[in-house]
Amino acid sequence: MFVIGEIGINHNGDLSIAKELIDIACDAGCDAVKFQKRTIDKVYTKELLDSPRESLWGTTQRDQKEGLEFGEKEYSEIDKYCRGKAIEWYASAWDIGSQKFLRQFNCKYNKIASAMIVDEDFLKTVASEGKHTFISTGMTELDCIEKAVNIFRDAKCSFELMHTVSTYPMNDEDANLNCIPMFRERFGCDVGYSGHEVGLAVSYGAAALGITSLERHITLDRAMYGSDQAASVEPSGLRQLVAVVRKIEKSMGDGKKTFLKQEIPIAKKLRGHLNWECDEYS
Repeated sequence: MFVIGEIGINHNGDLSIAKELIDIACDAGCDAVKFQKRTIDKVYTKELLDSPRESLWGTTQRDQKEGLEFGEKEYSEIDKYCRGKAIEWYASAWDIGSQKFLRQFNCKYNKIASAMIVDEDFLKTVASEGKHTFISTGMTELDCIEKAVNIFRDAKCSFELMHTVSTYPMNDEDANLNCIPMFRERFGCDVGYSGHEVGLAVSYGAAALGITSLERHITLDRAMYGSDQAASVEPSGLRQLVAVVRKIEKSMGDGKKTFLKQEIPIAKKLRGHLNWECDEYS
């Protein structure tokens, strides 16, 4: 199972926080960390950007959103830092310009955020790169997911779907984890899970359904500023999460029922009154 620590914008525009979150992901045993990249004037309207919003960076929406956005300098440092830590990193772009910006770092993976799965031009741009891509499926129905799958298959680009519910935080009763085997059967592809719930139990349930990837938002402290913090996992929880899903993965086996050699002495003891003998390993 490929485990991703979703840093997103939980760094709050502070490179030192981003590095601390990378350290936490490494310590917990994550395979990768993920960020988000936006071209502010492409993703948001001028009207919205000019509207008032009190934040750590000023009094407008533009101040807040630009304060959260990393540029080339910050991502170059993140790239260098992750390479030094031997952990993969990548980012979900929210516009074609941001996707092209990310190409300079030659990341191994791409990510389609749930917000972007409806943009066919964007999907084709990402698929044309030929990198293994994680496709989140929040806020969609099957016809939309099928279009995305077809685009990636037509481009011969490796991908996997990620079952996602785009509420922050997500209520446990909305998780609908049975979509995981349904996606696997319907689309004939690997399926992961991108979770936004509070706690770890739902992610454990997803792991037991055989997901190939698990993505959770991570944070230093769920009480920090930011819209994603409440749906994120703190350091101790991340360590527990990774340890348990690795154990679940190991315990799943191949589904073939066998009589283990280790069971023979137990069987001889418990079936002694039956005059039972085992010929299988004689």
